[in-house]
Amino acid sequence: MTHSGPTDPDPIRAVVVGAGHRGVLYASYALQAPAELIITAVVDPDPVRRDRLGRDHSLPPERRYASLTDLPPAGMIADVAIDATMDADHVPTAEWLLRAGYPVLLEKPIAGTSAAVLSLAETSRRTGQLLMICHVLRYSPFYVEVKERLLSGELGEIISIELSEYVSFDHLAAAYVRGRWANSTRSGSGILLSKSCHDVDLMAWLCDDRPARVASAGSRRLFTAERAPEGAGTRCVTDCRIEATCAYSARRQYLELGVWGTYAWEGLESLGPEPTPEQKLISLGTDNPYGRCVWHSDNDVLDRQTVSVEFNNGALGVFTLVGNSALGNRTIDIVGTLGELSGSLETGELRLRTINSSGDHQYDERMIKTDVAGLAHGGGDMKLVADFVRAVRGEPVSVSSTRIGNSIDGHLIVFAAERALAERRWVDLAEFDTAST
Repeated sequence: MTHSGPTDPDPIRAVVVGAGHRGVLYASYALQAPAELIITAVVDPDPVRRDRLGRDHSLPPERRYASLTDLPPAGMIADVAIDATMDADHVPTAEWLLRAGYPVLLEKPIAGTSAAVLSLAETSRRTGQLLMICHVLRYSPFYVEVKERLLSGELGEIISIELSEYVSFDHLAAAYVRGRWANSTRSGSGILLSKSCHDVDLMAWLCDDRPARVASAGSRRLFTAERAPEGAGTRCVTDCRIEATCAYSARRQYLELGVWGTYAWEGLESLGPEPTPEQKLISLGTDNPYGRCVWHSDNDVLDRQTVSVEFNNGALGVFTLVGNSALGNRTIDIVGTLGELSGSLETGELRLRTINSSGDHQYDERMIKTDVAGLAHGGGDMKLVADFVRAVRGEPVSVSSTRIGNSIDGHLIVFAAERALAERRWVDLAEFDTAST
């Protein structure tokens, strides 16, 4: 490795644990900034995914591990770990890595229960190893702008904060009706934890105060067998009489429009980097879960939910998850004692209004533009990995820092919301043991 100066630090060596979509994405930072991060090993039980990432980063065969237990302790071939395993595997893999001496960047959600989240935080504390969570939206320039406006005092004290997430119809069908996160028993989490823990985390991070109590309402309404249109079959390309005019047609979505291919064709990886259209069509008609009718899948997660939060300082927060929108988007509205801030992540625009105490205008208004339109997660993915590298090096980190200690409250709000929904009551956060936070 060539350095520009004698004081430049060596790049951080990382092992990627879980070579799926997120693992590949986070590892790509090493290709963009090789002076800061290099991938020196991969762990994944799937040989196709393991070797794909290995080829991308020129890893020799002996650095491509099928099992975590084959990985040497930290310092031998890697300094840190990027844990991008599936939700249910986060705790056992992160626990092993922390105890083996690895600082860990862990994909969200942290864990499926409050006890597991707090246990993992305790392991990080006890081992002295850094644990950061992939709450990538904190790093989007859009939300960084919101945070900095709040820290500047322009809005005064927060009175209320409202966030909404609109999950597009095609995304909902691909990930939460047909896909990996459609069934909470199989994936290890419901949609509020697997999808919207980003948003609830944002609420806790922006409010910068402890949540006191939580209420929630929601249901699974859209994709049930009872609502299946007449003529709907069990698979789009085999026995459906309305497939040609159905917006959710697997043929139309995944073959003709080519959306969500990283999900739909993951079972065909053994056929090569690009299966033929004929191979894809055959898979949709046989064992590919993405070929199932959206009204006849095994999905059980909610498609709409609201979460109400009262914070210790009296601020009120509301998060609304809405499935099946025409366009995916996130919005935010904050009202403070001195003004208000609202905006849309899809456009990257924020509207700031501040109350005037003198002059002939009741308030001042201006638009703030952030350059995030069209970027996945608002452009936060690579900024997160860069911040992890800085944290490992002991350098100053971003205001967005997602260390485990300041990433727990959002998860606890989710767990409280699920209990509140099930028991139809307000749930005090004191019901959860937060002593380790």
